[in-house]
Amino acid sequence: MNDSIFYPPEPQNEPVRSYKPGSDETRTLKEAIILTKSAIEEIPLVIGSRKIFDRPKSEITCPHEKNHILASVAQANADDIHGAIDSCLAARKNWAALPWNERASVFLKAASLVTGKYRDKINAATMLGQSKTCYQSEIEAACELADFLRFNAWFVRKMHEDQPLCSPDDTWNYTEIRPVEGFIFAIAPFNFTAIALNLACAPALVGCSVLWKPAPTAVLSSWIGFQILEEAGLPPGVINFVNGDAELIGNIALKHRDLGGVHFTGSTQTFQHIWSEIGKNIKEYRSYPRIVGETGGKDFVFAHHSADIDQLLTALIRGAFEYQGQKCSAASRAYIPRSIWPELRDKLVSEINKIAVGSPENFSNFMAAVIDEKSFEKIRSYIDYARSAQDAEIICGGKYDQSVGYFIWPTLIETNNPYFRTMTEEIFGPVLTVWPYDDEDYDKVISICESSTDYALTGAIFAKNREVISQLSRVFENCAGNFYINDKPTGAVVGQQPFGGARRSGTNDKAGSILNLYRWVSMRTVKENFNPASHYRYPHMGE
Repeated sequence: MNDSIFYPPEPQNEPVRSYKPGSDETRTLKEAIILTKSAIEEIPLVIGSRKIFDRPKSEITCPHEKNHILASVAQANADDIHGAIDSCLAARKNWAALPWNERASVFLKAASLVTGKYRDKINAATMLGQSKTCYQSEIEAACELADFLRFNAWFVRKMHEDQPLCSPDDTWNYTEIRPVEGFIFAIAPFNFTAIALNLACAPALVGCSVLWKPAPTAVLSSWIGFQILEEAGLPPGVINFVNGDAELIGNIALKHRDLGGVHFTGSTQTFQHIWSEIGKNIKEYRSYPRIVGETGGKDFVFAHHSADIDQLLTALIRGAFEYQGQKCSAASRAYIPRSIWPELRDKLVSEINKIAVGSPENFSNFMAAVIDEKSFEKIRSYIDYARSAQDAEIICGGKYDQSVGYFIWPTLIETNNPYFRTMTEEIFGPVLTVWPYDDEDYDKVISICESSTDYALTGAIFAKNREVISQLSRVFENCAGNFYINDKPTGAVVGQQPFGGARRSGTNDKAGSILNLYRWVSMRTVKENFNPASHYRYPHMGE
């Protein structure tokens, strides 16, 4: 068979559009936004080949225009959830039996649809439903999603090519890639369309069937993604699209005998609850469920006095405030030497005050709204706490307004306490706290940065001195699964920086790499003997 047909093409990262004013790509995306906003999308449950609309509904609104309804979403009942699991189990056998390259072709076609026919549509849905700017949406809803699909197909090829090193004469040793038994429960976050899709697609690619629960605030973009998979040829029942009450769905899925695994991105507290429930039910499962999760972060930027101030400035602003800080990798605590802090502080305040905040439909805005009222209230409470604290000062921002949408302006806090709440607790919003440290306390500050939170997702260091870079890289070895040298701690790219953290930030199974896919397979080793022994005695036993 021709290799170019049998094997997926070697992937390249999807080029990111810039959406310059007056460009054709800007025009077509704006047209898609108008079209998406012009009607209420009716979103069903999808269980096997059935699309179920006649259930109680929830509404999806624009975070930046909270009274505008985008979609009406059917909510699953207990029978629906059981039916979705049954559909997973029924579809798994035929899907797993397909040659791996035929499964891969579905997701490769989906990648082409994402970057072609559906690019504007999925970007528009992400912008309106999750309040992302055009560029932030393009980076992930189109490009990162396509990268996940293409690179994962390539990784599966490598998994099949990885065979035992030796087959002695008269034997043949090989390994087979089998999907884990049962179904995979994929639980998605609101903040990345690409991650939401990958949570379901990665296990499905290797032959698993999936019960997929999108985030309730991001169902519109997930629904478009599901339709893309259907158009790409995904058979019914391989991925079942189930919206509804998280507790109801979780209680049924996590107690089911055939639970094969959980693929999760979300809060640390929720993930710990899931792990606890699996532990309670461990004797009831057919096999031990795989548990893969990426959770919270309290991501740091640590600067040495040799750092380039303008580069540090840019990294702090982009790292902390892009997508309103609603990234698990967002910079939220910074350790800055006093020797450079006055200059950096003045520049930060000046630049942050220039940041345009508003609707993502206005392409000149750098920030839009946070996702919902619950998030708004949580972030607001941290800002109010800092405003009244004796050991911290809001030196820029601190404004919020939910009269039209859930807007929180970029906020910069300075503290003299490295254990201040906003230095140690995850906020998930556009709040950056800086602790200016005395240069002579450098070694002490390193230790505080490394140990002051239980998270270990991302971190960044800024320095020109190579000895310092080497030292900090070693010291911070275990407190950041993704570590950046003279760069912001956000923006991992599939195929370049596999993503994930440890400690309370997750299981570090590295989405966007072959390591994640290995979690969804159960290898079988096969030995075939062409010349079996015909008697049991060994030479040392004599005649």
